[in-house]
Amino acid sequence: MGYHDDEWGRPVVDDDRLFERLSLEGFQSGLSWLTILRKREGFRAAFADFRIDRVAAFDGRDVERLLGDERIVRNRRKIEATIENARRARELASFAPFVWSFAPRRPHAPKRRSDLAASTAESQALARELKRLGFRFVGPTTVYALMQACGLVNDHLAGCWVRPAVAKERAGALKELG
Repeated sequence: MGYHDDEWGRPVVDDDRLFERLSLEGFQSGLSWLTILRKREGFRAAFADFRIDRVAAFDGRDVERLLGDERIVRNRRKIEATIENARRARELASFAPFVWSFAPRRPHAPKRRSDLAASTAESQALARELKRLGFRFVGPTTVYALMQACGLVNDHLAGCWVRPAVAKERAGALKELG
């Protein structure tokens, strides 16, 4: 419950923290989110706390090191994608404002779980643009999970006690990022 109550849906506007979330969503693909949460500190240690500049400098030796690191999900394609994504993120003036430019402006209030989408027009557009820029493991479903986790959308169900706080924080993030 701590993740739902304290983190999921709360706006993330820091480049490195947003990159961390994108990376973890990519690693989660095909696995349970609980598996990723349990390994999160290992991921942070293995990937230099997801500092974009540091991960972008990783090389083949780092890939081999990561493949031997039991604290993380050891999938070569996902490891290499994370490093490549750091390189692509570094090329942007600022990663967070770029990602947030795809946030829907109208609030959405799902009433039940069946109202939650797997992807949206916005996540499809962001995924398309990320792929065009050379990012990997960024399909529309993974990108929508990122948008949910990082507050670009507020998919806390109507009636969820966290929803109003997240809505207020999201409005502040949208204002801050323009």
